[in-house]
Amino acid sequence: MRRYARRWSKERGQSTAAAYVPLSFAPGEAYQFDWSHEVVLLSGTTVMVKAAHVRLCHSRMLFVRAYPRETQEMVFDAHDRAFALFKGTCSRGIYDNMKTAVETIFVGKGRLYNRRFLQMCSHYLVDPVACTPASGWEKGQVENQVGLVRERFFTPRLRFKNLDELNAWLLDKCIAYAKAHRHPELVDQTIWEVFEAERPKLVPYAGRFDGFHAVPASVSKTCLVRFDNNKYSVAASAVGRPVEVQAYADRIVIRQDGRIVAEHPRSFGRGDTVYDPWHYVPVLARKPGALRNGAPFKDWVLPAAIERIRRKLAGTDDGNRQMVDILNAVLTDGLPAVEAACAEALSHSVHSADVVLNILARQREPAPPANIMTPAALTLRHAPIADCARYDNLRRTV
Repeated sequence: MRRYARRWSKERGQSTAAAYVPLSFAPGEAYQFDWSHEVVLLSGTTVMVKAAHVRLCHSRMLFVRAYPRETQEMVFDAHDRAFALFKGTCSRGIYDNMKTAVETIFVGKGRLYNRRFLQMCSHYLVDPVACTPASGWEKGQVENQVGLVRERFFTPRLRFKNLDELNAWLLDKCIAYAKAHRHPELVDQTIWEVFEAERPKLVPYAGRFDGFHAVPASVSKTCLVRFDNNKYSVAASAVGRPVEVQAYADRIVIRQDGRIVAEHPRSFGRGDTVYDPWHYVPVLARKPGALRNGAPFKDWVLPAAIERIRRKLAGTDDGNRQMVDILNAVLTDGLPAVEAACAEALSHSVHSADVVLNILARQREPAPPANIMTPAALTLRHAPIADCARYDNLRRTV
């Protein structure tokens, strides 16, 4: 083994080292995309975030944004935010063979791309190009950016309250770095100056791509839909029929027959249940007692006037029933109208549901018709005289 190791080491040392060809890109020709994993402190908890990196190959302008996952909707959001910052995109995008983009790798450069990923590329007029597997040097600029960002941005370990604050800081940091550092080839200019000169050559920004990941789901009898190990409430009218969950990077939209039946901020925990109490208000019409102990109604923050009515009705025998009647009125009259009606009732020192509903009914009454001004030419000069005997004269004539 020692003799073999000595011989292998000698032959290895005599072999020619790997050589590469330096690359050059025209303005607006290409950008590179990649992911990295970074460790940060969010609200005092150590978290590993996934950082999306975009780099313009000509100007070296960089963009970095942190996400909790590397899923397809995160890829869409990272592209949109980067292109919005650049105010355009390049005609070619260089990627590795990430599963969110490439479904099948063929011989050579042939790839079968994901349908939704191709839709995004078509929206921004980008031609995607995938690297050869295990050949990171084909997108060496963004690979170098990963190391640079890790050393200069994420060291020492960052501490923020949430991802939004972290991403706002990263965006400012990217711009500040571009303005402060020289371009590696055009050394008399900064990266930002070369980027400003490259901007007119970019493909114009086409607006936000509707980047969601859609999956079918069923609705439970408790008006809940399960997605990504969490549950989200939907409108009670959606129970019993399938829905489509559209997952964005920051929110969940649930549709049924093209109609939005729920929209929630996205949760990235496990076992979380996200409620919208208004989804359950129609159910309260049949079960008003659930208002007291229903899980969706715990810690429910209502407008001030409605909350005062609720506290006053809590001490009456049929308080739950009256409160349910007021809440149901929100579905037809709207929250501002019901809040104004509650405030008016409280101003008269009453808090009955009948009074609030009466005020709403009066507000719904149509306004009195406007008076029609009679033109001077049609004004009667002699007021008509009521004489019923004229009808008797007509009857005799007949």
